[in-house]
Amino acid sequence: MAKNWYPIINEDLCTQCYTCSNFCEHEVYEVGEDGYPKVLNPDNCVEFCRGCSKICPVEAITYFGDN
Repeated sequence: MAKNWYPIINEDLCTQCYTCSNFCEHEVYEVGEDGYPKVLNPDNCVEFCRGCSKICPVEAITYFGDN
C-alpha cells in the first residue's frame, strides 16, 4: 500500500456520484458530512493503481506524489 501516493478529489469538479468510493475495494474513501467523498485512509491506496481516476466521469481525481 502507498505511503507517499494517494488520490486527491477536486471538490469543484466532483459531482458526488460516488463512483470512486464504490469502486475502491481498499476503503480509501468515505463520504464526508458535506456529501463529498473524502480520502480518509490514504495509506490503504494501492500505489499507482489509478483505477478511481480512470472511472471518474468528471476527471476530479489527481494524485499526491505524482510529478
